[in-house]
Amino acid sequence: MNERMEKPEGSKERWGLAETFERVWGQALLAVSTAEDEATKAVHRVAEVAGWNQEEAKRYVRELTERLVIQRREMEKSVEDGVKRTLARLKVPRREELQAVQERLDRVAQRIESLSSKQ
Repeated sequence: MNERMEKPEGSKERWGLAETFERVWGQALLAVSTAEDEATKAVHRVAEVAGWNQEEAKRYVRELTERLVIQRREMEKSVEDGVKRTLARLKVPRREELQAVQERLDRVAQRIESLSSKQ
């Protein structure tokens, strides 16, 4: 099966929605990564101004990074849960369901081909 499935007829809204979620998710992850980088830079600047030694600065960066990682995971879970709820309401089939249908279609096509070659 192709990695990128063709859009079935009449499902422009569903595919448009999935592509929109994918794009928004990518933008959110980029924003979070940028925020993490900026927070680290800010801690280093504060460390310079406050006169912290290297160990103190590392400790603060580590604590901040741990908090950011926890918040990032919570945000990812929240977004994933929201997407799942939305897709369930729209009755968009899951990847596994689509794969199962594709496998059934492949078996039917093989059977038809087998029957055609016998005649």
